Amino acid sequence: MSNISTRAGLAIDTNLAKFLESKVLAPLGRDVDAFWTGFADLLATYAPRNKQLLEKRESLQAQIDSWHRQHRGKPHDQADYRQFLEEIGYLVPEPGDFTIGTRNVDPEIATMAGPQLVVPILNARFLLNAANARWGSLYDAFYGTDALPNAPEAEQAGYCPVRGAAVIAAGREFLDKAVPLKSGSWADLGDPSGGIAIADESQYVGQTGKGRLFKSNGLHIEVIFDADSPIGSTDKAGIADIILESALTTIADCEDSVAAVDAEDKLLAYTNWLGVIRGDLEESFEKGGATLTRKLAGNKDYTGADGSAHSLPGRSLMFVRNVGHLMTNPAIHLPDGSEIPEGIMDAVFTSAISTFDVEGKTRYGNSANGSIYIVKPKMHGPEECAFTNDLFDAVEDLLGLPRHTIKVGVMDEERRTSANLGACIHAVKDRIVFINTGFLDRTGDEIHTSMQAGPMIRKAEMKNSAWLSAYEARNVGIGLRHGLSGKAQIGKGMWAAPDLMGQMMVEKIGHLNAGANTAWVPSPTAATLHALHYHQKDVFEVQKGLGDVPGLEPLLSIPLADGVNWSEEEVREELDNNAQGLLGYVVRWIDAGVGCSKVPDINDVGLMEDRATLRISSQHMANWLLHGVCSEDQVMDSLKRMAAKVDAQNAGDPTYEKMEDNWDGVAFKAACDLVFKGVEQPSGYTEPLLHQWRLVKKAG
Repeated sequence: MSNISTRAGLAIDTNLAKFLESKVLAPLGRDVDAFWTGFADLLATYAPRNKQLLEKRESLQAQIDSWHRQHRGKPHDQADYRQFLEEIGYLVPEPGDFTIGTRNVDPEIATMAGPQLVVPILNARFLLNAANARWGSLYDAFYGTDALPNAPEAEQAGYCPVRGAAVIAAGREFLDKAVPLKSGSWADLGDPSGGIAIADESQYVGQTGKGRLFKSNGLHIEVIFDADSPIGSTDKAGIADIILESALTTIADCEDSVAAVDAEDKLLAYTNWLGVIRGDLEESFEKGGATLTRKLAGNKDYTGADGSAHSLPGRSLMFVRNVGHLMTNPAIHLPDGSEIPEGIMDAVFTSAISTFDVEGKTRYGNSANGSIYIVKPKMHGPEECAFTNDLFDAVEDLLGLPRHTIKVGVMDEERRTSANLGACIHAVKDRIVFINTGFLDRTGDEIHTSMQAGPMIRKAEMKNSAWLSAYEARNVGIGLRHGLSGKAQIGKGMWAAPDLMGQMMVEKIGHLNAGANTAWVPSPTAATLHALHYHQKDVFEVQKGLGDVPGLEPLLSIPLADGVNWSEEEVREELDNNAQGLLGYVVRWIDAGVGCSKVPDINDVGLMEDRATLRISSQHMANWLLHGVCSEDQVMDSLKRMAAKVDAQNAGDPTYEKMEDNWDGVAFKAACDLVFKGVEQPSGYTEPLLHQWRLVKKAG
C-alpha cells in the first residue's frame, strides 16, 4: 500500500481508515481509538484461528488424495470410504435432536415465501435496482419477456395493442386464481367504484391511491385502477397495471459476483453498503439522451379496510454476503506484516455500517426487528461455522450490540458442509436464518475433493447424479428437521438465463415443490415472474408433506466415469464447452473488473455468470487432464479456439481487449492457470489466481 496509516499496530489504507472513522464510527458515536484497539485485539485472536482452519482443510484434502491414490484402479468400497472419512474427522457425529433458537427474524425471512435477488455490491445502479425490486409490474414482466408462450410478438415499435391484450388477459387469469371473485371473472369486471366482491374478503388489505391491495399466500398484489392512463383507458374496469410483491429479500454480494482485490475495491463496496443502509444511495446515468438518477424507493402507504393508515416496505430486506475464510486483502496488514483475512474485515466493517439500522439512524430502515443479516459462503464443516459464530460474538461485543443481533446465512456449497449439515446448523443455531444449495460451487468442490479418485462424468450429467439429488433433498430435509420452517429461509439456486423466462416459469416451480421458501433469480423482472409461483403454491404446506431425508450414502457417492471411453469428438466437445464458459467470464473479470454479467455461452445463450462458473469448469478440465482423458495440447487447442469465439461474441464492445494472438495477455494467462494449476488450488477455488492476475492488470 502506498498510502497507509497506522491504527493500533495495524497498517491500513488511509482512505479506508478515514471512511470508517468519519462516515461510520463518528456518526454512530463510537470511540475511534477504542474501536481500533478492540479490532486489533479481535484480529490477534481470530486471524490465527482462521489460518488453522485453512490448514485443517488442506490436511483433510491431502489425506483424501492419498486414500484415493492408494485405491485407484480398485472397486470403490463405499463402507470403507465412509469409515475412512470418519476416522480423519471429515465426517463428525450428528448433534442429535435440537431446534434452532433464532429470534427477532423479520417476516420476509421467517414467515413469508418469495424470490431472492443476489446483486454485485460494487455496482450502485444494479444494487438500487435490486433493493427496489420489492414491487414489480406484472404487465411489464409479461410484455417484455417470453414468459407468455402464446403471446403474439409486437407488431410495431412502441406499444403494441395486440401483444398488450394478451398480457392483460394473462393478468386477469392470474387474478382469477390468486384473488377469485364471488362470481364471474376479473375479465368481466366493470367500474369498480362500487367495490369489488371477492370470494374471500380477508384477502382485501386496503387502498393505495389509485390501487386496491390484496393478499395471497402471504404476498401482496396491488391492482392499479387508472382510467386516464394509456392502458387503463382501454380497459373497461380501468385497470392500468398489476403490481406484485416480488423480491422479498436481496443479497448485496461482496463475494462471488464482484472483482474486489484491494483497498480501492473494498472502499467502494463498503460505501455502497453504507448508502443502502442509510437510505441515501443514488446513481445517475445516461439513457436516451437524458440523465436519470436512481434512488431507493419509499414505502407503500395505504388505507386499511377500517380506515386506518398503514405502510408496507418499498424495498427488499437486505442481506450482505461477506467473503469466505480463504482470502486475504492488502487493504489492511497485521502487525506481523501479513494481509488481513478478508472475511474478518467484512464481518467488522459491514456490521459496523449495519449498526446504523439497528440504532434507527437511517432514512427508511432495513430490519424492523433490529437484526443484521450476513450470508457466509464457502464454509467447510461445523468447525468453520462455529468459528463464524464466535467471530460474530466478538464483532457484537466490539460494536456494543446485543448478542445474536448478527444473523447468519450458511451456504451449503461445500461437500464437508453438506455431509455434516446438521452439525453446521447446530454450531450457529441461535443466529441462523438461511441455508441454500448451489449446483456450480458444490459440483466444483465435489470434483476437487475426489480429484485423485479418477475421471469425472461429463458436466451436464452431474445434474442427474445420485450425490446431487441427495444433496438437494438433504438440505431441505435437515433444515426442516431442525426447525427452520417459520424461522429461516431454505433456499435454492439461481436461474441463470435471464432471457429465457418462459422456460423459468415451467421449471422453477420445482424449487417450491422441493420445499424451498426462497430461490435466486437473475433480475427484478425475473423476481416478479417467479413471484407467481409463490401464489400457486403454499410452500409451508409443501414442507409439511415432504418425505424422509436421504442418508449419507448417496451423498458420498463419487460421480466417477467408470468404464466410459469417450470419443475424441466427445472430449473436444466437453473441453470446448468448459473453455468457452471459462474464458467468457475470465476476460471480463480480469480486464474489466466485472464480477457478474450476462455472458454468452457456447450456444450464444446469455447466462448470468459469477465465479462459481469458473470453479466447476476449471476443475472439470483439470480432472480430465490429470487422469489422461485429454492432453495439455488438446486443452490448449480448445482454449485458443474458444478465445476466438469469445472475442467474436464481444466484438461490439469498444473497450474489449482481444485474446486471440495475444496469448501473453493477462486474461488468457489467468484462464490457463485456472486449468493447468487447478489441481493444486485450495478446494479448487479460483479466487487466488483471479486476484493475483487482476492485481497485475490493475498495476498496468
